[in-house]
Amino acid sequence: MDLEDVRLAVYTGFALEGRPPAPDELAHRFDVSPQRIRDALEQLAAARHLVLDQAGSIVMAHPFSAIPLGFSVMGSSTLWWGGCAWDSFAMPHLLHREPALLVATTCPACAAPHAWNVTRTAPPEGDQVAHFLVPAARIWDDVVRTCGHQRIFCGETCVDAWLDRTGNDRGYVMDLTTLWRLASDWYTGRFDRGYTRREPARAADYMRSVGLSGPFWGL
Repeated sequence: MDLEDVRLAVYTGFALEGRPPAPDELAHRFDVSPQRIRDALEQLAAARHLVLDQAGSIVMAHPFSAIPLGFSVMGSSTLWWGGCAWDSFAMPHLLHREPALLVATTCPACAAPHAWNVTRTAPPEGDQVAHFLVPAARIWDDVVRTCGHQRIFCGETCVDAWLDRTGNDRGYVMDLTTLWRLASDWYTGRFDRGYTRREPARAADYMRSVGLSGPFWGL
């Protein structure tokens, strides 16, 4: 067993069952001690492949989440929590067995329900906008909070109302087409052995390629 075995087991569990395998399940699968699995998960978290809670349980393996953060994503037979707007729109591009996924959420400002059939072929229609509160350089300061504040609103009016009510500063607002482009290729390769996360320069090039710019993205 190596780190890639554990990482891929976590991702496969999320993809097939909508939840991560528990550490004890992984220990049984690989016939190793629970401590060895805990050590492996901590190493993967340190490399930002996973997010763990204080008890060492898996909370996120982007784009998958083990906790509700505002989005549900429904396939033909599996229900996932979407970690955020970005991750929820990314899942159809990663889960190739699904021709489309139903992404559902509510507007944080007015609680209006929204849902889209998201595919790999074209962005969904809609006048809604996504608001990203936390700048890219601060995403990993508290990644669960970051993901919990990447939400979709009815429109700019609802974004402004939510900001007024919560006292937060305005982040970055994008339409659904830009959100879909951002999500479309970001996680490509996550199910491949030897996957490596984008370094800052490659990430910046990707952001520019989908039409994002400005200091919010470090560009």
